Amino acid sequence: MVSLVDWVLGRRSGTGLTLQELGTYIVAQTAGAISGSVVANAMFDVSTSISGKDRATTGHLLGEVVATAGLVLLIFALATTTRGVLAAPAVGAYIGAAYWFTSSTSFANPAVTVGRIISDTFAGIAPASVPGFVVAQLVGAAVGVGLLLVLFPSAASTADDVVLAHSSEPATS
Repeated sequence: MVSLVDWVLGRRSGTGLTLQELGTYIVAQTAGAISGSVVANAMFDVSTSISGKDRATTGHLLGEVVATAGLVLLIFALATTTRGVLAAPAVGAYIGAAYWFTSSTSFANPAVTVGRIISDTFAGIAPASVPGFVVAQLVGAAVGVGLLLVLFPSAASTADDVVLAHSSEPATS
């Protein structure tokens, strides 16, 4: 969701990711999430199989809205206040905490949601629950952007400081 929000805000200000870069991020994140689930299953000697864990309840979906809104607000607020260097540890701390304070265990990302399909453990998600989670994440992203723009009206101008796309132009010194 962060990449999507970066693309949306970047379009408002003329900066940020291109649509092609967004697509590349989505494919890479999803492949990484699936690979991560396969490796985690192997580490814990759990067979790789499709999850049967139903998470399509109102409480789980509300938890995803809260988790995603908070994540978007955190990352873009840090970038807007020139504290982007703190994003990596802040995101790790937030996701770790949100695992416990949300009923959904804080997926907050469609790629993570897809990856967890391949984990028939307490961390998994049944394929039938995925569409609801992705919709909840989109709603959460919109809530996060709304809060961000109310609290930090200039936030759209810092979109290029959030997800850093690699430029094909050589760096100058």
